Amino acid sequence: MNPAPVIAIDGPSGSGKGTLAVRVAERLSFHLLDSGALYRLTAYAALRDSVGDDDEAALAALVARLAIKFHGAGDAVRVLLDGEDVTRAIRDEACGMAASRIAGLSAVRGALLALQRNFRRAPGLVADGRDMGTVVFPDAVIKIFLTASAQERAQRRYKQLKDKGFDVNLRALLEEIEARDQRDTQRTVAPLTAADDAIVIDSTALSIEQVQDRVLELAAQRLQAVTD
Repeated sequence: MNPAPVIAIDGPSGSGKGTLAVRVAERLSFHLLDSGALYRLTAYAALRDSVGDDDEAALAALVARLAIKFHGAGDAVRVLLDGEDVTRAIRDEACGMAASRIAGLSAVRGALLALQRNFRRAPGLVADGRDMGTVVFPDAVIKIFLTASAQERAQRRYKQLKDKGFDVNLRALLEEIEARDQRDTQRTVAPLTAADDAIVIDSTALSIEQVQDRVLELAAQRLQAVTD
């Protein structure tokens, strides 16, 4: 039996890949994997339990005992950690920066690999993250690398956080995004990069609807080909 098809959407922070993944998954009635949430959950638990973000063994052990649940779908999804609703807490910028730091640790990435792959089930999966098409699902039927300028990504993130009631500074967000880009692209373990067979989409001047239509067009072509 062939494994369920995967659409992998990778890209830097703030490129819109999360929103795109939600929309595509809803249109195709596919399952959704927000891999960034798993790293943020690990970072949140580490901060909560006073585990150092450079202690690989302790962090890997922490991942093994996390009780994670996702409830709902799309923009209404709620994230539970050990029974606590942490949906809002894991979107804090401090948590995001900690997640970016621990994402460079091989033991953490290894501990989360099986957990991520368990999301793959019929009828299919849309997975968004940094290494979905290069490491986690190298056999994905569609690999998208979604990017945008750092300035545009900072502006989007600023609006998103403001709309959710967070007190944020645009200049600080831009600096954090640039620092995260450098960390993600230069780490030795699973660096952020487009897969050789990925389709690169620069969304700087595109609406989310335009990007969504492009990906759904590709999905119609590729998914039909794999089922024929």
